[in-house]
Amino acid sequence: MPISVSDTDPPNSGKLTDHVSVGVLTRIVSRSVVDEVLAETGRVQKRTRSLPAHVVVYFVLALALFADGYEEVIRKLVHGLRFVRVWSREWVVPSTGALSQARQRLGPQPLQALFDRVAVPLARPGTPGAWLRSWRLMAIDGVMIDLPDTEANLGAYGKPEGGTRRPFPQLRVVGLSECGSHALVAAAPGTIYQGERELARQLRDRISPDMLIIADRGFHSYELWREFLATGAALLWRAWSTITLEPISVLDDGSYLAEISNKSSRSSATRIPLSSVPANPHLATHIPVRIVEYQIHGHTATDRASETFRLITSILDPDQASAVELATAYHQRWEIETAFREIEINLLGGRGLRSKTPDLVEQELWGIFTAHYALRAFMTEAADTVDLDPDRLSFTRTLNIIRRQVTDPPGFSPRHTTPEP
Repeated sequence: MPISVSDTDPPNSGKLTDHVSVGVLTRIVSRSVVDEVLAETGRVQKRTRSLPAHVVVYFVLALALFADGYEEVIRKLVHGLRFVRVWSREWVVPSTGALSQARQRLGPQPLQALFDRVAVPLARPGTPGAWLRSWRLMAIDGVMIDLPDTEANLGAYGKPEGGTRRPFPQLRVVGLSECGSHALVAAAPGTIYQGERELARQLRDRISPDMLIIADRGFHSYELWREFLATGAALLWRAWSTITLEPISVLDDGSYLAEISNKSSRSSATRIPLSSVPANPHLATHIPVRIVEYQIHGHTATDRASETFRLITSILDPDQASAVELATAYHQRWEIETAFREIEINLLGGRGLRSKTPDLVEQELWGIFTAHYALRAFMTEAADTVDLDPDRLSFTRTLNIIRRQVTDPPGFSPRHTTPEP
């Protein structure tokens, strides 16, 4: 699929910078959306530059696709355009310093706004691994990403102490991902001093009632459960085995009902069950849950290791989702770890981010998330056309295809354009 000039491109323009794009990714991140985001964030340029703001946005996205230096990445962006000579004015490849200054002028806000605008769930009804009955399977999890060892990054984010394997500054990110498509649709970045539960609270506005939110036991707490429950979404989280959960009643599918409570309210004379405040779960001190317990055994006769899983869910009625369905759905949680590996290994090459200041770290991070989302959107659409599970497609091969499309000579609309004199 070639790079193309869309109907949203400025008419009658022969300038090279009006035609820069990043291949098929522009199907998700169109020029019109970029322009809207730049206007919303106040980054519309006040004078003509050799590096307009929209070009810098696409340049940041391209940094997620290529590990090369700045000048080589911008050359890849304009290679095909130079080949067919679609502009009349000479355009000199900017220096690394000029590109760095352009990134600083742009700042992180447009890239974050761009990600928030385009990143929505992708799975359609019937997409394998994406649904439990009418609930869209979504997972939350965290990841640590290495940063360049500069004073600015160290001061802003901190770094692990105590002889860790990778003694670099790091940022922590908690993300919300669609299990069926591996698409990251929300993210909350922070420092190593911020815990995953603290960052997870920032994801609540991106959660809708049609979702089933799956989380590992590291996220389990009464307070966070209550806050996520207020979104209207269904919840399926793993709980620590050390937590005491007394059965209230055993259900036909082997699961049982119990109650979780705020520790600070246990000795209080005021007991407020959730049923007393259905419109505001934040006021409840006791919340009913359903418990599903099962064991996973080793795959071979010599592998005798087994692990017990204890899941808590807000779906109290087995007729809405059986214990077996819930146990099967929980293991879709691993798909978000696959998404993070794609970012860490395939896009970042295991090297971490390249930016040396906090503002550019944040900008680069949102650019990577946006590029990964666009890749996953492309893969999900391709899988849907042949009724295939998106998991069956290779992320690495798709990434290589996208990289080739960026540097191949582009195809242009037959719409007539008049070059500038």
